[in-house]
Amino acid sequence: MNRTSFRFALAGLVAGLSLAFLQPAAQAAEDGHGGNEPPALSWSFSGPFGKFDRAQLQRGFKVFKEVCAACHGASLVRFRNLSQPGGPEFTPGQVEALAATYQITDGPNDQGEMFQRPGRPADAFPSPFPNEQAARAAQGGAYPPDFSVLAKARTYVRGFPRFVFDIFTQYQEQGPDYIHALMVGYEEPPAGVTLLPGQNYNRYMPGHLLAMPKPLSDGQVEYPKGPDGKSPVPETVDQYARDIAAFMVWMAEPHLEARKRMGMQVMIFLVFFAGLLYYTKKKVWSRMPDGSPAH
Repeated sequence: MNRTSFRFALAGLVAGLSLAFLQPAAQAAEDGHGGNEPPALSWSFSGPFGKFDRAQLQRGFKVFKEVCAACHGASLVRFRNLSQPGGPEFTPGQVEALAATYQITDGPNDQGEMFQRPGRPADAFPSPFPNEQAARAAQGGAYPPDFSVLAKARTYVRGFPRFVFDIFTQYQEQGPDYIHALMVGYEEPPAGVTLLPGQNYNRYMPGHLLAMPKPLSDGQVEYPKGPDGKSPVPETVDQYARDIAAFMVWMAEPHLEARKRMGMQVMIFLVFFAGLLYYTKKKVWSRMPDGSPAH
């Protein structure tokens, strides 16, 4: 292949890749099913050195318990996880008292029957519904998803070339950005859009229509007060959405801080190891007068 042919082939490859990356996003916008792109927020756990804000995780759990848990479960999270390092870090006594407020279906007993008992720290968060069919019947046919890994499962298309830059900036917060945007994105439908019974309009939802009614409102959840008798953060929909999104990220990745710490240690070791290899190579080859290694 001569140089001219190579240039044409390279140009065709770039054009093909551009169409592959740009066409899905453009088609989604044209069809009206893409939804508005959520704004990128600043999170304490973002980046290679990010950590969870303990107070925010505790507030997020409060929002989950008082609002979201009425419809959504968290079947992969145990009560005891709330006291483990890297999470909300409630005390073991607080976790034990919290678990005891739940009724857990257990059994069968000696008579072969299921029974109810107070929860223990080793139990998972119970689902608000006994099965999917009961959940759909209670929610008009919609099935509320489990919250355990939802922050990792929900995302949106960033498009070319931004997703390339995300590799270098370590942007991985599409999930919490989308969840926050969804919580604050409820609004009246624009002219010409007719909602069916049970539908709600949300500017960030793909297709803009969803069955879940607006779950949050200002002042709905009372946060712990400071010494001055006031909450250190505003009790608004925006703050509730930030806190529940952060808590859902922790549920989806409870060992995030340990992973980042281990990754940084590995990177430091690799840099040090590469330096050792380089100077070892220089030392071995420096003995050869003609620059070739010994045999």
